[in-house]
Amino acid sequence: MNDQQGMRLALAEAWRGVGSTAPNPCVGAVIVVDDQVVGAGCTAPGGQPHAEVMALQAARSAGHDVTGGTMYVTLEPCCHYGRTPPCSLAIIEAGIGTVVVGCIDPFPEMQGKSVAMLREAGLTVRTGVEEQACREVLRGFLRVMEGGLPEVTLKAATSLDGHIATSSGESKWITSEEARHHGHNLRAQHDALLVGVSTVLADDPRLTCRTQVDRDPVPVVFDTHLRTPDEAHIFRGPVRPVILCGPGAPERDLPADIVRVALDERGRVDVVQALRELGRRGLHRVMVEGGAQIHRSMLDAGVVDSLFLYMAPKIIAGGRSWVGGDPLQVLSDAPGLAVQSCERIGPDVLIQLSRPT
Repeated sequence: MNDQQGMRLALAEAWRGVGSTAPNPCVGAVIVVDDQVVGAGCTAPGGQPHAEVMALQAARSAGHDVTGGTMYVTLEPCCHYGRTPPCSLAIIEAGIGTVVVGCIDPFPEMQGKSVAMLREAGLTVRTGVEEQACREVLRGFLRVMEGGLPEVTLKAATSLDGHIATSSGESKWITSEEARHHGHNLRAQHDALLVGVSTVLADDPRLTCRTQVDRDPVPVVFDTHLRTPDEAHIFRGPVRPVILCGPGAPERDLPADIVRVALDERGRVDVVQALRELGRRGLHRVMVEGGAQIHRSMLDAGVVDSLFLYMAPKIIAGGRSWVGGDPLQVLSDAPGLAVQSCERIGPDVLIQLSRPT
C-alpha cells in the first residue's frame, strides 16, 4: 500500500465523522501493518478521544500488534495536553514506526512541533500526502485557525424561477421528500445551523436533523433586537441555541447563549463579527438556511464557501426570492460562484456551487 492509498483510507474515516467533533477538527487515522489495515478511526463526538487513539484502540481490540506499523493521519497529531493527552505520545508508546501526515496543524501550540517530536523519538514522518484533500475535509477548522472565520454553506430550496414561497408565504413543500431528506443529511455534516429571526417568527423551525444519524447542529439565530419568542421550537431541541444580537437588545432570560456583537452600517448584526464569535466557540462549519435577507448579507460580505441549491420543477410566478435586500443596479456587483456539480434527487435538481478559486 502506498502513501496515497493509505491517506485516502484515512480521509474516508475523517468524512465519516464530519459535523460531530466540534470544537475539535474531524480527523481520520488508519494503521497499516504488513500491507493490511489493522485499525481505523475518526475523532469521536465532542472531540475526544482523537482519531489516532481511536485507531490504536481498534487495533488492540482486534488483537493486532502495531509495532513497526504505519499510521496515516489527515492532520498532524497533537503533542500538547488539552482535554485529552497528547496523541503523539500515544503513537510513540504504541511502537508505531512511520507516521504519514496529510497536513500540518496551524493551531498555535502545534505548527510542526508534533512532527519534530515524533522524529526525535526515532519515527519516520512524511508530510503533505494528499494535502489538498485533507484540507478540504478540515476546511472549517483551518479557516478558523488561519483567519478566524468558519466555513459557511448556504442552502436554499427553490422553484425553477428562484422562489422559496408564494407571494402569500406558502412554502410547504416546494421540493420533494427526497430533496428534504438529502438536506437533513447535509445539516448533519455541520456544526451549526443558522437562520435569521424573521425565519423563526414566520416558520418556527426546529433546526434539527431528522435522519438516522444521532447528530444535531447548534441552532444559531441572528436576532438584532432579540425578538425570538420564549416558546420557539429551537428552545425545545436537544442542543442549546446561540442567539447573536446587538449591544442594545433588551435583557431577556432565554434558554440560550446570548452573544452581543457589533452592528453593521444598516443597524443589523454584523455578519463577520458574528461568524468570528461562532468560530471562537469551536463551530467550524456553519450552514445558513435563510431567510432571504441573511442569504443576501452572507453573499454581500463575501463569506460564502458553498451553496447547495435544491430546485423543484415548478414555476412560482411572483413568489418570494431566496435572496433578499435592495435590487442590484450594476451587473459587475453580482456575487459569483463556480458550479461544482449538478445531480437529480427524486424529481428535483441539486446544484452545488463554491467560492471561485
